Amino acid sequence: MRKGLLGRKVGMTQVFDEEGKAVPVTVIEAGPNVVVNIRTPERDGYAALQLGHEEVRGDRLNRPMRGQFEKGKVKPQRFLREIRVEASDLTEFAVGQEIKVDVFNAGDYVDVRGTSKGKGFAGAIKRHGMHRGPMAHGSKYHRRPGSLGAKGPARVFKGRKLPGRMGGEKVSVQHLKVVKVDLGRNLLLLKGAVPGARSGLILIRDSLR
Repeated sequence: MRKGLLGRKVGMTQVFDEEGKAVPVTVIEAGPNVVVNIRTPERDGYAALQLGHEEVRGDRLNRPMRGQFEKGKVKPQRFLREIRVEASDLTEFAVGQEIKVDVFNAGDYVDVRGTSKGKGFAGAIKRHGMHRGPMAHGSKYHRRPGSLGAKGPARVFKGRKLPGRMGGEKVSVQHLKVVKVDLGRNLLLLKGAVPGARSGLILIRDSLR
C-alpha cells in the first residue's frame, strides 16, 4: 500500500549517525492529517484519499468548501490534497480518520513534492544556466540569450529558452531517506534538501523507486 502525508517545511539542520558523521536533514512538520473524503472506482472512476491538513475556522472558507466538511462531519481544514491508493486498500480507511507520521519509519525512502522558491524575473544565465559572452569592452554580447533561430520562420519557436519568470513551480524530489520520526511532535527528518521555502506545503509519498 502506498502511503502519503501532508506537512509543512520547518527548515534544515543536522544530526549525527551511529558513526558520528553529520547528516544534513530537512525537518517537516507532517500531520496529523484527516481523511476528508474517499474516492471509489464505482463512484469516481479511481481510488484515492482526500487528506486535510491544518485546522482552520469555518468562516475562512467559502460555502462549497464548508459543505465538504459538513457532509463528512470533519473539522474544516486549510489544505486538501488527494493521494492515489489501490482500490483494495480503501477498506482500511474511514472519513474522519487521523493519519500521523508513524505511517513512516526510520530507514524508509520517500518522494517529496513542493513549490520551489519564487525568484521573480530572471535572465537566461540564471534561469537556464546558459554561458555568458566575452566581457571585454569591444563585445556587445554579454548576458543576452543569443540567436533565436533561423531567419526563415520569422517567429520564435515554442520552448525556446529565454528570460522570464523563474521559480514558484511544482518540484518533486525522489528517494529521500527518512532519518528519524518524532511522533510526539509530528516531525519527519528527511536526509537532504526539500523544495520550497520555510512553512511551505509539502506532500510526502513512499518512494516509487
